[in-house]
Amino acid sequence: MHIGIIGLPNSGKTTIFNALTRGEVETADYSTGHMEVHTAVVQVPDARVDKLSAMYQPKKTNYAQVQYKDIAGLAKGLGETGGLAGPLLNEIANNDALLHVVRAFSNPNVLHPEGDVDAARDIELVETELLLNDMQIVSNRLDRLSQRIGKGGKPKEVQALKAEEALLQRLLTALEDEIPLRQLELSPEEEKSIRSFSFLSLKPMLILLNIDDDADENVAEQFTSDRPNVAVAALRGKLEAELAQMEPDEAAEFLIDFGIAEPGLSRVIHLSHQLLQVQSFFTVGEDEVRAWTVPVGAPAVEAAAAIHTDLARGFIRAEVVGYADLIAAGSMAEARKQATLRLEGKEYIVQDGDIVHIRFAL
Repeated sequence: MHIGIIGLPNSGKTTIFNALTRGEVETADYSTGHMEVHTAVVQVPDARVDKLSAMYQPKKTNYAQVQYKDIAGLAKGLGETGGLAGPLLNEIANNDALLHVVRAFSNPNVLHPEGDVDAARDIELVETELLLNDMQIVSNRLDRLSQRIGKGGKPKEVQALKAEEALLQRLLTALEDEIPLRQLELSPEEEKSIRSFSFLSLKPMLILLNIDDDADENVAEQFTSDRPNVAVAALRGKLEAELAQMEPDEAAEFLIDFGIAEPGLSRVIHLSHQLLQVQSFFTVGEDEVRAWTVPVGAPAVEAAAAIHTDLARGFIRAEVVGYADLIAAGSMAEARKQATLRLEGKEYIVQDGDIVHIRFAL
């Protein structure tokens, strides 16, 4: 799971990156203006993995992982000058979702590029840049399609080009109406056909308000909407970055003192999973306890492929037990006795928290 962190200059993107990844990337009170990208892979906190590891005492314990990428700040007007520049566009496009850090903290020493702090304005400003970039891509493709259709060709090929033209015209209409592509209802076939364009406004978006240490995180409720594929949260960025550098015991006391229910990393990853519609299943044993990530609704054969393609090719059956059932039983043998451990076929829909063992033949 790859998530790109974007936002205006001086929004605190790097501070949030440090908080989420326990990183120590240097921050400054001003934007350097340089194209800088920082990347880190972090483990997804999961108490279920901890519990399973305590049960099996494996040689290795592996949590699910997520990669965060702190990308150079977006500046107002980039989309009006022919779209985002190649390197910047590529860094943003090569992500499964975007985390938009919005400045909601006050600090007179950190200048805001627009002159003052206005979270609602900044949310729309960055969204506009993504829309303009996508609009440019669609317009360019429509121009090329028009030329190719005008030259004629085999009926089947012309029909396919006209179908693509109709879909892109629909996307262009939405973009011109300032509607992000993530809000459109697209069929699986339509989504597949436009995947190569890497449209920025099509990506799920987590809007993260970077608030002051003493601010109320409920401020996020002011910006929450029913827009599909968008989530909103607030994070005390500076405070969370300091927390990320502490030892576990010290961090636990810190959380209690400031009334923080859980570290920001856990909450942001949870929201990210919801946004991307993915879930975790587990494999267990004396050698390894491991969490794997698959889309919600994935069949057992897809879960097998996540572990190894050979398991999917030689799939026979999946031994499955729910996490709660295994914990209640106390062991896999007891779960088998209680009939909560069962055999499932390729089409079984994996549930969040399932413990899965694949039977296969090479």
